[in-house]
Amino acid sequence: MSTEKQFDRLVPAGDTHVRDVCRTCGFVDYQNPRIVVGSVVRHEGKVLLCRRAIEPRRGFWTVPAGYLELNEKPEDGARREAREEALADLELGQLLAIYSVPHLSQVQLIWRAELIDPGAGKALYGVGEESLEVELFDWNKLPVDEIAFPTVHWMLGHEREVMEKGYAGPFGNAG
Repeated sequence: MSTEKQFDRLVPAGDTHVRDVCRTCGFVDYQNPRIVVGSVVRHEGKVLLCRRAIEPRRGFWTVPAGYLELNEKPEDGARREAREEALADLELGQLLAIYSVPHLSQVQLIWRAELIDPGAGKALYGVGEESLEVELFDWNKLPVDEIAFPTVHWMLGHEREVMEKGYAGPFGNAG
């Protein structure tokens, strides 16, 4: 006897959305949005960006960010992503933005952050395994034509707004 589930697309009892439901046991295979966590990292008036070593958008610049892991606090995920991508330790500040990206089923939580000096002559940051290079950029010298994703443009713009006008976040997007 096969234990493989066979699914039908239907609205389960007590629900309002079409879902995949196992016709044998009634299991509902819920598909939920993915949570992305990250940070706009500042140091001495500059911003930290990572050139992506992975698809999508390999070779383009982004902030340290990625998917939240199961059983992980969002703040811990943002710190982990900075360590993985930029070998950096962060002091997280205020939540900068919550972006909704429905066409990718993503919700992005982005913090303001500062680099933590590791001391003992160690580097503030480096190239992690998901990055080709990592660099601190002057705000007026950002590689705007090489930014990986629209949300990164939003993040950088919102951070600049905070720097100029003070915190009024968390910000969001109109779409």
